[in-house]
Amino acid sequence: MNTHTSDTTTDAPLVSARGLTKHYEGFSLDGVDLDVREGEIVGFVGKNGAGKSTTIKALLGLIATDSGTSSVLGTPSELLSRPVGAHAKERVGVVFDTVSLPGHLRVRDVGTIYAHAYDRWDAHRFSRLTDTFDLPVEKCVKDLSRGMGMKLSLACALSHDAHVLILDEATAGLDPMARDEVLDRLRDFVAEPGRAVLMSSHITSDIERIADRVVCIDDGRIVFDLPKDAINIAKDEVCDLMGVARCRVADFERVAASGMVPESELRYLRHEYGIDVLVPDRYDFARRFPEIPCDRMTIDDYLTLTLKGGVR
Repeated sequence: MNTHTSDTTTDAPLVSARGLTKHYEGFSLDGVDLDVREGEIVGFVGKNGAGKSTTIKALLGLIATDSGTSSVLGTPSELLSRPVGAHAKERVGVVFDTVSLPGHLRVRDVGTIYAHAYDRWDAHRFSRLTDTFDLPVEKCVKDLSRGMGMKLSLACALSHDAHVLILDEATAGLDPMARDEVLDRLRDFVAEPGRAVLMSSHITSDIERIADRVVCIDDGRIVFDLPKDAINIAKDEVCDLMGVARCRVADFERVAASGMVPESELRYLRHEYGIDVLVPDRYDFARRFPEIPCDRMTIDDYLTLTLKGGVR
């Protein structure tokens, strides 16, 4: 019996989390709620250590949580590592930020191993993908570059009839052309009925290009969950109007004292050569402080200053 069929004929999310909580010394995943529905590519963003990988491991049943519930393809996450969850696990393609394969295996051997692990393994598809990704089939896994290792992991994830892809930094280490190729594959994947992608990445340009929704986590908590249209509106506001003032210490004190930004909202980031300050209106700032360089804000700048910057 194909238990997945009923999942795809309802509005139930293919990946779901409610109140996921996990405590470690020095860090806690705190009440994470997350849904990924059929046809969606959900971008999962946040700085290193924010909780992205912990959330993904909890969803896959790789770690036990302290409270909350989660499921993939209707199967509770804690069952995915047990025989009763084997059917659902068959339909989940996973790519971690490191290659989780024995280093001595040749690329060619990887397909043979996976054929014994997955009932729906498609050897022809795996062979086509290794060709498409220019993977040297006689080379050992340990001798692959990081980018090649990511391509191999993705080829595996796409070759056993997965309905959900869960990707942890899957485009890390890839050159721009290879990233474009991978993103095209993900678009093709999710275009088929009953499929969805959860994709964590620190490369915000990839998320902007491909995601239908963007979920941001910081310090173990979800700070926003927005559809792409809202992200695009925010992006226009951020990039068209906001700026990053490159201040010296004395400049920073003058900007803070000017009242241009309410003191409680003044976000800044100290570094070796000065202080970067988030400026709501770079044109007004340039009129008031023409001697202080003020660059156009990028999404990366905005996330860095919002998530990592201090507040006055």
